[in-house]
Amino acid sequence: VQNSRKVLQKNRSAKCRGEIQNWNREEKRKLSSEIAMATRQRRALTSDPPETASSPAYTKVDKPERSDGENEGVDRGLGWLLPLLCLGMLRHMSATSNIIHDCDEVFNYWEPLHYLLYKSGFQTWEYSSQFALRSYLYILLHKLVGWPAAWWFGEEKVRVFYAVRIFLAGLSVICDAALVVALSRKYGKRLASYALAMLCLASGCFFASTSFLPSSFSMYAMSLSSALFLFNKPAMAVSVAATGVILGWPFSILAFLPLTIYSLVKSFKPVFLTGVVTSIVLMVLSVLVDYDYYKKWTSSVINLLVYNVLGGGESHLYGTEGASFYLRNGFNNFNLCFVFALLFLAILPVAKKKYAPELLVVVSPVYLWIAFMSLQPHKEERFLYPIYPLICVAASAVIESFPDLFRDKYNPNGSSTLVKIAKILRPLALGLILCVSHARTFSLINGYSAPIEIYKHLDYHDDAGPGSVLCVGSEWHRFPSSFFIPDYVGQVRWLDDGFTGLLPIPFNFSLGGTSAAPSYFNNKNKASERQYLKDPEQCTLLIELQLQRPYPTRGSDMSTWEIVAALPYLDRELSPPLYRSFFIPNQWQQKNVFGQYRLLRRIHK
Repeated sequence: VQNSRKVLQKNRSAKCRGEIQNWNREEKRKLSSEIAMATRQRRALTSDPPETASSPAYTKVDKPERSDGENEGVDRGLGWLLPLLCLGMLRHMSATSNIIHDCDEVFNYWEPLHYLLYKSGFQTWEYSSQFALRSYLYILLHKLVGWPAAWWFGEEKVRVFYAVRIFLAGLSVICDAALVVALSRKYGKRLASYALAMLCLASGCFFASTSFLPSSFSMYAMSLSSALFLFNKPAMAVSVAATGVILGWPFSILAFLPLTIYSLVKSFKPVFLTGVVTSIVLMVLSVLVDYDYYKKWTSSVINLLVYNVLGGGESHLYGTEGASFYLRNGFNNFNLCFVFALLFLAILPVAKKKYAPELLVVVSPVYLWIAFMSLQPHKEERFLYPIYPLICVAASAVIESFPDLFRDKYNPNGSSTLVKIAKILRPLALGLILCVSHARTFSLINGYSAPIEIYKHLDYHDDAGPGSVLCVGSEWHRFPSSFFIPDYVGQVRWLDDGFTGLLPIPFNFSLGGTSAAPSYFNNKNKASERQYLKDPEQCTLLIELQLQRPYPTRGSDMSTWEIVAALPYLDRELSPPLYRSFFIPNQWQQKNVFGQYRLLRRIHK
């Protein structure tokens, strides 16, 4: 019995050990299966090419926003709609209300355009085929708008004048909007918004944007070229720069040098080929157009450069200014915006990571151009036009960097009290700039718009009769162009009021018109015997500025002349500089002295 029990126990133990072994083998199989499955899944994940290929690279859009809201909305940037709408509205206002700031705009550009459209207009010595310093290619660009406008409006030449101005405004809108969008995508919405506000309202940009001048065209090219450069399109940027130099103002080549050199270093072959091809095409086209009008093979671009650089051009004959002229002029037209722009290099060590090298390349012409032009004896406000947009960009960068001046370099994301104050100062500085700019714009438009408005009154006095003679004495330099002269006026003649320089003389169609080389023109600014009307008794109408002076004027003889229209005109000499330069509420009219800009008609006895 005992042996039987021992055998039974052994059998039971063996059975239990077998079951345990079987259970262990089953668990091992399950575990091995799970490990194999996990291994296959890991291999599938790591070797999945579509998932890896579609994963985007890290960009600044993926960067988490700071908790203090500093980067809120920056990365999204500005679209095209807002800049186009804002600039479009302000440029339209400029086109319809802008005054003419320089007589060169009238006699070297509006008058030749008037001659091409209506076969009448004044000619300057630069357009004599003997000198051929002015390009007709630039005039033809505006004729593309002037000719259909002249056909559409008929005898209403004033509307043609404003149609061309609106065309200029459109060019400015497109180029400046591109610059704003490029700044937004490269440096963020805040800097771009500041630049947009200044481009819209700064007095310099407001007036220069719709001026019919090659320097304004170079300004358009500067905005568009800088935008393309920031869009990382260096070849197109250099091509636009070449267009601004050849088709616009050849001397602006100096302002485009930093961008061109940097683009060549960055991508030599495509930039070089594009720039050379653009320059050759435009130069050939310019020569062909000059030949068609001057009737001789010449290049107005080369003639202008040779006369002023190599030929000993006597620009000092037309006035000289001191070395501080452009600093004073820059402050008048941009106020604190100009000051901040000059401080860009000062803040660069703090903001170098943000703005170097691209933005430094873009704004460097501000310093280069002001320094070079200040060394020239002959200075004019329009010479600074090409860098006007860059002044706004540089100032925007400085204002946007206010908080960076006070950040702790070991804790750049911290918000100390000084950083918070700097953030508050940004909109305050921008608001001050815009308010002062508006004060400047208001003062100029309301103080000096009388000449254009008085000439518009000629349309209401056609009872003077056909063939009337309109006479202008010392106010010849404020003549707004022949677009404001109605058809019943047969001639516009200058009266001798003591000016000894050479005045424009009407194009002589009998001598060949644009191809003529009249003997009465010279490049020494010496008066011609033909420029003045010998007998003032032939005058039917008279334009005159009546100021508070101790000497009488022609129009002061009320027995000979009657006033048919008069408007106030700001007396620059007797008005305080601060009040005449900027509109100050409740003080502008009280502190300033005004004369009368008059249209007079001869009394028939």
